[in-house]
Amino acid sequence: MTGYFVRRFLLIIPTFIGITLLVFAITRVVPGGPIERLMTQIQLGGETGALHRSQGGGTLSDEQLDELKRYYGFDKPMLSSYAIWLKKVVQFDLGLSTRYQDPVWQIIKERFPISIFYGLTTLILTYVVCIPLGLAKGMYHGSALDSWSSAVVFLGYALPSYVIGIALISLFAGYWDIFPLGGFISDNYDDLSTFGKAADIFHHSVLPLIAYLAGSFAVTTLMMKNSLMDNLSSDYMRTATAKGLSRGESVRGHALRNSLIPVATSFGNNISLLLGGSFLIETIFNIDGIGLLGYEAIIERDYPIVMGILVISSLLYLIGNILSDICVALVDPRIRFGGRGAA
Repeated sequence: MTGYFVRRFLLIIPTFIGITLLVFAITRVVPGGPIERLMTQIQLGGETGALHRSQGGGTLSDEQLDELKRYYGFDKPMLSSYAIWLKKVVQFDLGLSTRYQDPVWQIIKERFPISIFYGLTTLILTYVVCIPLGLAKGMYHGSALDSWSSAVVFLGYALPSYVIGIALISLFAGYWDIFPLGGFISDNYDDLSTFGKAADIFHHSVLPLIAYLAGSFAVTTLMMKNSLMDNLSSDYMRTATAKGLSRGESVRGHALRNSLIPVATSFGNNISLLLGGSFLIETIFNIDGIGLLGYEAIIERDYPIVMGILVISSLLYLIGNILSDICVALVDPRIRFGGRGAA
């Protein structure tokens, strides 16, 4: 298995190059890039920056266009520009934002705490709640618990997360004034005690977390329930019952571990969501996270930030796939990767 995982880690390199090269090429061919947006602003009289208008009105001279192309890195062939960008990435340099004129890493790093908080909390709550709930639904299929919980999770899955967010903020923040309208912390956060700061973050995060969790609850819960029901109908479970084991003992001793395999398979894919967030939820609740940053970067054609977020998210996704294999191997000892007859 060690050789298998070493090969998987080595495959990260060509896969990462393929992903970033594809997106890098797209940023070079899509219309409305930073140069075109700057020209539009100059024609509308918005801003000129360090460049001045020519006497012909709101247009740029050829020298100014060449200067802009050199500044944004559009004066070289695409592959040469990509090689230069990749070399900087290897040196942990993600470039400068064309919108903020600050280092991309510095901009992303400022939003790390918020995105990690919501992503990690969502991930933990999803598994802590959905695995026991899926077990209960599978063991007591057709009961009132199964029916009512299915209605709730399907309702959360059917409604888009931003609709749930709008409903929550309208009722609990606007109408009943129980929770704040948005933000991550209060204005007087620095003046609070340690317990007060924790309570303030919790008070601001309840509604966004409900909106984040609504959709993921249904998928993980039903995955756990269906996997458990498949195992409950297996021959080895009937054998365990025939040996005198109770239903709970047979589930804990035999079916539970096998039922966790589909959940473990999807675990790695959720790692990339730790920093992704949802720009709609972040917009509704005024959360300055990486999801909103990425959306604004695409709208504003801030390609250095787009590529910087892509670097982090793609690495997380690729490493997450390897973690999924590790989790599956830990849950099911029968699975061995890389050997003869390997799964």
